[in-house]
Amino acid sequence: MIRLFRISIPSSALALLLSETVLILTCYILAAYATLDISSDIFLWQDGGWWRIAFVALFILLGLYFHDLYDNYRIPSRTALLQQYCFILGIAFLLQALLSYGRWDIIVPRRIMFYGSLLVLLVAPLWRIVFTRAVRTAAGAQKLLFLGASPAVREIIQSLQERPELGMVPIGFMDFEGGLEPLDGVPCLGAVTGLSSAVAKHQPDSIVVGMMERRGALPIQQLLDLRFAGVHIEDSAATYETVFHRVSVRELRPSQLVFSVELGPQPTMIAAQAVYSWILGIVVTVVALPIMLLVALAVKLFSTGPVFYKQTRAGKDGVPFTLYKFRSMYPDAEADTGAVWATKDDPRVTPIGRWLRRLRLDELPQLFNVIRGEMALVGPRPERPEFVHVLQEKIPYYRQRLCVKPGITGWAQINHKYGDTIEDVTTKLEYDLYYIKNLAPSLDAFILFHTAKIVLLGRGAQ
Repeated sequence: MIRLFRISIPSSALALLLSETVLILTCYILAAYATLDISSDIFLWQDGGWWRIAFVALFILLGLYFHDLYDNYRIPSRTALLQQYCFILGIAFLLQALLSYGRWDIIVPRRIMFYGSLLVLLVAPLWRIVFTRAVRTAAGAQKLLFLGASPAVREIIQSLQERPELGMVPIGFMDFEGGLEPLDGVPCLGAVTGLSSAVAKHQPDSIVVGMMERRGALPIQQLLDLRFAGVHIEDSAATYETVFHRVSVRELRPSQLVFSVELGPQPTMIAAQAVYSWILGIVVTVVALPIMLLVALAVKLFSTGPVFYKQTRAGKDGVPFTLYKFRSMYPDAEADTGAVWATKDDPRVTPIGRWLRRLRLDELPQLFNVIRGEMALVGPRPERPEFVHVLQEKIPYYRQRLCVKPGITGWAQINHKYGDTIEDVTTKLEYDLYYIKNLAPSLDAFILFHTAKIVLLGRGAQ
């Protein structure tokens, strides 16, 4: 695993990205040498051919990213994979055709584009199949030995079994009594009292200790001896964050929040976020102003009632503020029900409102909240005060998400599906706590980039 943008990224994913970059560039360069009548070196070095080909390659790589082929590059269907490549290359051809009308200098000659794309279509899917098989069978994955079988440990083992690209393999677990049934095919290696013998026999790269199991008699002396012998030992909460990119509230103890220097947001990062959110908020507002005018006109023409919808939300430290949105519901939608959670197919939403929510255009007026300093571009979702009061009584650590400004988009919004249950709220809280712990400009940039992907694909608000 490699840590970039404050998140752990599988090294195999980066290897796939780099190898496909080289592969795509090579395909178009070979097409240039095979089809040009003039010297290919003149085209590549004097006519800016390298930059033209690089532009096409970048567009194809973005297309692969937008199709989630770097988030999950397992291949459930070779036909579907080939169709995705055909679609991406077709869009690349269309983009080149549109750019040709503007006499741009980044146009790739038609023969190079045709034969290069044909090579990509023949070679790239085949390389993905080979690469995926190699990842599944390659040796050298980090071997993990688990102490305990807490719910978090069970989740980690299940995820590692399903995602070999993470580069971590559970070789077994040990319990305080031993003799438990295997977990997802991972065997029980006995009782924790025999830890030293199990380590000598199975040679794990890391020992993961389940926090809920610490109430029993852990073999502290054995753990100390192994630690000083060079064996890496970590808490299951740390492994959970690496695998799921969220903080497990079940593994989180109040003492960690009190004494840890990592879980709370860093004041310097909060100050920096306030500055760049305000600057970007102004820039995006100016750019989005024509779109906002069109949306306002559409809301006025296709539904009765005011254009804007104002609602009180809980801001930083629970301070209430007025949030602005384009109205997507019928007027007085909560007159009879009071404050209720939005649902996936909410009957209160107008026909035009469904499109606004799907494209997230209803949230554009929140840019004014950003400019006013009440929100940031990135942060936890701003919740209604009446819901905050109820949720913080039902969910541990819920109030801690209010220590930063709420955001238009956020880590929880891009990682978890829409949900209206306590379980969904708890999962989103875990993502929010991870974001607060790792708050940084690089993570905000990653979230904004991924949000653009969600909006362009019309996946709707989460």
